[in-house]
Amino acid sequence: FVQITSEEPEDDLSSKEEPADARLKEHDVAERNNEESIPEETEGDGQRNGEEADQLDKTPVLSNKPRKKKKKRKTKKTSACETLEDNDLEDIDSLLEKIEDTNGLSQETQSGIIADSRPLLYVEHRNLNPENELKRYFGARAVLGDQRPRQRQRQYVRSTWLTAPKNTWPRYSKTGIAMQLLETRRGVQYFTFEHHREYQQVQFKFLDAVESMDPNNIVLLLQMNPYHVDSLLQLSDVCRMQEDQEMARDLIERVLYSLECAFHPVFSLTSGSCRLDYRRPENRAFYLALFKHLMFLEKRGCPRTALEFCKLILSLDPENDPLCVLLMIDFLSLRAREYNFLTRMFQEWESHRNLSQLPNFAFSVPLAYFFLSQQEERSELELSQARERAARLIQLALIMFPSVLMPLLDHCSVQPDARVASHSFFGLNAQISQPPALNQLTSLYVGRTHSLWKDPAVMAWLETNVHEVLRMVDTRDPLVEESEHKRKMRYQSAPRNIYRHVILSEMKEATAALPLEVTSQPVMGFDPLPPLDSIISYTRPERTNHPSNESTLSLFFRSLLPNFNLQGDIRHDGDEEAGAGQDLNQGVNRLMAAMRDMLANIQFQEPPRDDNPEGDGDWD
Repeated sequence: FVQITSEEPEDDLSSKEEPADARLKEHDVAERNNEESIPEETEGDGQRNGEEADQLDKTPVLSNKPRKKKKKRKTKKTSACETLEDNDLEDIDSLLEKIEDTNGLSQETQSGIIADSRPLLYVEHRNLNPENELKRYFGARAVLGDQRPRQRQRQYVRSTWLTAPKNTWPRYSKTGIAMQLLETRRGVQYFTFEHHREYQQVQFKFLDAVESMDPNNIVLLLQMNPYHVDSLLQLSDVCRMQEDQEMARDLIERVLYSLECAFHPVFSLTSGSCRLDYRRPENRAFYLALFKHLMFLEKRGCPRTALEFCKLILSLDPENDPLCVLLMIDFLSLRAREYNFLTRMFQEWESHRNLSQLPNFAFSVPLAYFFLSQQEERSELELSQARERAARLIQLALIMFPSVLMPLLDHCSVQPDARVASHSFFGLNAQISQPPALNQLTSLYVGRTHSLWKDPAVMAWLETNVHEVLRMVDTRDPLVEESEHKRKMRYQSAPRNIYRHVILSEMKEATAALPLEVTSQPVMGFDPLPPLDSIISYTRPERTNHPSNESTLSLFFRSLLPNFNLQGDIRHDGDEEAGAGQDLNQGVNRLMAAMRDMLANIQFQEPPRDDNPEGDGDWD
């Protein structure tokens, strides 16, 4: 509260000091009156008071009058204290209200745009908790239920912002992951996760388990190391494929909890000035866990919380955007009804990021302005400005990306009128002639955000602007030809982060448009499409056995019997040449023993007898 009072204006302090001085003056006057009244008493009265006091000391006290007086004094004191406490609470509340008003952070300008003094990617801790959003929708009692007494019984409590630990999780211990501050440049801090030697050994075992193509090996590894992040990420994908969404989400939350416990003391989630380089493999698990957690939150019906996590991912590397969350931040903003954030982002980043060249921003920003123009609490000037911007931007989007309209109407189950359906500008030629990279972007946008366009008011607004665009095309507006030239020159090939985003998003419309060089290579859930310029801090040791040096017969038996090894155990002493003949004999003996075991295990099943043509049903 020292900071709170220090930020108050001097007028308020002087006004608060005045009643205190008045109370002190009244107290001094009362003390003077008491002191002046004492000498005026007569000596007889003084003697009488002294005798009465002696009698009171000698005789036992039979009445409770002094006690009652004391009680009354106590009640007076407590009531006075209560009034003081109430006044203090009121003062604190008023101070907090003043601080909120003065810090105001969001102020409306004359143009109707809300200017926020905080950074664009500022993250609020309270918005990272999905329970806060669910409480706003359904109330605290419906969300929490009987969770409060259970939380008191929890044996371990470690406050974290990204997720809350659950009673069903294993007890957390040091995992071997740490975070280090690499450097600070221009007020931006660059961090990285580090794997200690013990964790590196677990990572090597995990890679062996992945190569075995058996999820049970990953489960066994997690039983020994319950907070190994890559194992949790990979097993979460397995659970999601098996339609176990609850377990998949729980494993992702465990990854976030494990990584947050390893944060550097200076690392901040909310400042927007902390960076993590995706080129380092140790940092990728944090990106992927945040992205997958975001996807679960959006499906759970918490778009505001998902938007906050999306801002957090973007703040970790806004220049490169390794997961390309710019392709979905517009959708989350519209879902969460954060129209001011979307329009502010477009205004601040359009000059240096060319957001209008992405189909999702080209169509979502005018849709946000349209929704702002429907808010009745705004002034007529603000509503008219929002309508004008919405119409201008949606017409530019339709001219630049005409291939979006027909698939969008198809997903919304809307039949276009005869003029639009017969016009060649929005016809099939617009979709066929566009580059493959642009096809991926438009398919991703339509598949993700088509539900936002189903509103009848939105469709009516879109229809009027489509007819206006057709009028501009028929009059051969130079803007139409210029946009066509831009489409042919740009979007020749998509960068690797867009492919990574399409794979993680799992949109059927977009994954079908991926090129062959992406779909032909294996994609691992713990590291999809790693960067080509990765910064490797440690490498996996080479295998001790080299199957490529083995003979064809050895490889054949290894395919039949994976445990078979013709070379035997590798000698660590220096007499390898002396025992070469003995090793050969031992290898032949093992080969013969393996052949005997294989032949002994072969069992032939008798065919069904002729006297029982229908069979007994035991055949597989």
